[in-house]
Amino acid sequence: MVRILPATMTAIAIAQPGGPDVLVPEVRPLPVPGDRQLLVKVAAAGVNRPDVAQRQGVYPPPPGAPDIPGLELAGEVVALGPGITRWKAGDRLTALVAGGGYAEYALVDEDLALPVPAGLSMIEAACLPETFFTVWTNVFERGALRHGEWLLIHGGSSGIGTTAIQLAKAFGARVIATAGSDDKVTACRALGADIALNYRSEDFVAVAREATGKRGVDVILDMVAGEYIPRDIDCAATGGRIVVIATLGGALSTIDIRRIMMKRLTLTGSTLRPRSVAEKAAIARALEAKVWPLLGAGKLKPQMFATFPLSEAAQAHALMESSAHIGKIALVTPER
Repeated sequence: MVRILPATMTAIAIAQPGGPDVLVPEVRPLPVPGDRQLLVKVAAAGVNRPDVAQRQGVYPPPPGAPDIPGLELAGEVVALGPGITRWKAGDRLTALVAGGGYAEYALVDEDLALPVPAGLSMIEAACLPETFFTVWTNVFERGALRHGEWLLIHGGSSGIGTTAIQLAKAFGARVIATAGSDDKVTACRALGADIALNYRSEDFVAVAREATGKRGVDVILDMVAGEYIPRDIDCAATGGRIVVIATLGGALSTIDIRRIMMKRLTLTGSTLRPRSVAEKAAIARALEAKVWPLLGAGKLKPQMFATFPLSEAAQAHALMESSAHIGKIALVTPER
């Protein structure tokens, strides 16, 4: 059956930098796929912290990316640009995008699309790319986490954190996770964290040192930064790797560089959105080979917390900023 495409679509625009209420539905022209691009009818889109930062005006889209927020989605291919080799109309996929996910239709680079894993709904599939790409490249590539090593995850109940716990355990690592409430600590343990602690009442440095026999942890995934960095250095093992992926606690830290030298630490970090398609495609291929089979076998699963209609993106962002959620938040587009 040939799908007749509309000339326009509903997308969520950012009226001006500000709070959640600046997210407003807007009619936009239907995107036209270019070379090696797919036009996808979006079923659902994940909501992530970078979307909040973009809405606030502190994380602009990279050159050439849509101004519509949304970095991950799942949906059905409805049109193909020139040069497509893998996908066809009607295929169901999930994809990482540099923007545009909060819309009824979105453009996807062919190399950043992945099949929907068996057993997952489209809403669950929409919540895979941003977190799985981020965790894989930072924990397993930059952090070089190996079987039997200790991983400390700050924000263990977030979308990133719940993904990192599951992936680390799937590949034989031991996990310590921090979270901000007892309910979130319980959720981290249920996902497989060997140790989970409430950072409001416990000192993660002391807990990590005790758990490892004073040796320290091998890899730290830090989305807080700020005053956490010197504490990360304190609880890292000799030869440890500290990987910073966000600055929720502030972008500036004061550290004693001698501690890094003496412990032979690696302090690194990365962002995902501004990377080239080729760089992100390499991550996609690694995930498809090493992680997608685990998803298809039911050994990993995105932890869903709440869904909202696309038109209620503002409410989804309010929930994200409240930090009351455990796992992922998604927007669901209407059928049409």
